[in-house]
Amino acid sequence: MKTCNISKKIAAKAFLLIAAFIISKLSIAQSGSGNSLNFDNPQLQSGTDLQVGAKYLFANVESNVDAVVQIDSLVNGAKINKIDDNSNGQGYKEAFQPAVQSGNVIGMSYAVFSIKFYEKGTNTPVTLSVVHATALDLDGNNSLKEFARVNMGAGGNMNYMIATPDISVTQIAPGDFIAQNVLGIERAGIDTSSLANMFTASNSAVSSFTIKYGTITSNPASPTRQFSMYMKRFNYPGNLLPVKLTSFSAMLNANNKVDLKWSTATEINLNYFMVEKSTDGINFTDVGLVFANGNSTDKMNYSLTDNVSNVQSGVIYYRLRSVDNDKKSQLSETRIIRISKTNANNLSILAYPNPVSTELHITIPANWQNKKLTYEVVALNGQTVKRNESANSSQTETLNIAALSPGMYVIRVSCEGQIAQQKIVKQ
Repeated sequence: MKTCNISKKIAAKAFLLIAAFIISKLSIAQSGSGNSLNFDNPQLQSGTDLQVGAKYLFANVESNVDAVVQIDSLVNGAKINKIDDNSNGQGYKEAFQPAVQSGNVIGMSYAVFSIKFYEKGTNTPVTLSVVHATALDLDGNNSLKEFARVNMGAGGNMNYMIATPDISVTQIAPGDFIAQNVLGIERAGIDTSSLANMFTASNSAVSSFTIKYGTITSNPASPTRQFSMYMKRFNYPGNLLPVKLTSFSAMLNANNKVDLKWSTATEINLNYFMVEKSTDGINFTDVGLVFANGNSTDKMNYSLTDNVSNVQSGVIYYRLRSVDNDKKSQLSETRIIRISKTNANNLSILAYPNPVSTELHITIPANWQNKKLTYEVVALNGQTVKRNESANSSQTETLNIAALSPGMYVIRVSCEGQIAQQKIVKQ
């Protein structure tokens, strides 16, 4: 009897130890408040220092959490001179502060970084409950203006620090914000009291996100600018974007017309929507204006139909501009319609951009719209590395492939037994 009691006690203790281990793992997998992350003392983990593909370990950004920063790409001649510049007392030691050199071109040049979170000392991904990424000191001069683009993913939001900022922030896709200096005034140092040059992008349940840092120049130049992304929450005057767009779709109907539909979750002093159209994806013209409800916390639905029977181009790009009473505006993600002039059963797909680093847009044949589709990313060894299904597909769908290793892949889309595919290069 005594032996039996001892066995029961041992079993009970073992159960408690296993339960505690499981609970600790679950708490790690969803760890962290994300209210303040410490990016300091990076160590080169793999790749060539300061070159595309290099990965840097930032240990202990939060309790039991490491971060890995990867240089995804360098665009238009941009270079990275320091991955985390804490010299001369500039900025904040806890912030991620890359020194990016402009590409000696007219227009944009920038560096793209991806940030992923892991359980301390392992390769086990971690999801933080919330992350706040605050871009500091986005300033400039007459010929050069700094910009920052932060993609927190769907559900993300942004906040200005002050009602009269030096910067303009545009939401170009759900959770994807680009901030550009507009006044061209240099501000001394990197200071969190310079509210006019700051904004914060935030989201919950974050395991990774991307940052683009660079300049827009009107004259060829190659100065080095220090940027500062402080992973910390501040006090905000309120989200000043006029609308939270929850959906935007474009469907080609049987009458050579495009049905555009969109919905909002909230509207703040919103005046109207302008549907814009392009045949090259660069130069857009106005299609039509739809007045908004104005102020609402309920779901609001809108629509507009565009006649494309006389359009000669085989591809049409649509986007939605939301404009508030103070003329602030934001752009939606672009939707693409393909018009087949010769063969309505053309099974080709269009995957872009190619090469791609983060988000891949896939345009399907017109007669596959509103049907159940399967999207697969297949490695050259035949292994499917990513798979998505859409029960009611629009003509353009988006896949996030930021987590895939660089290399060549095949995008395969299937619909009712029919298959179309295209090769892409992941940078």
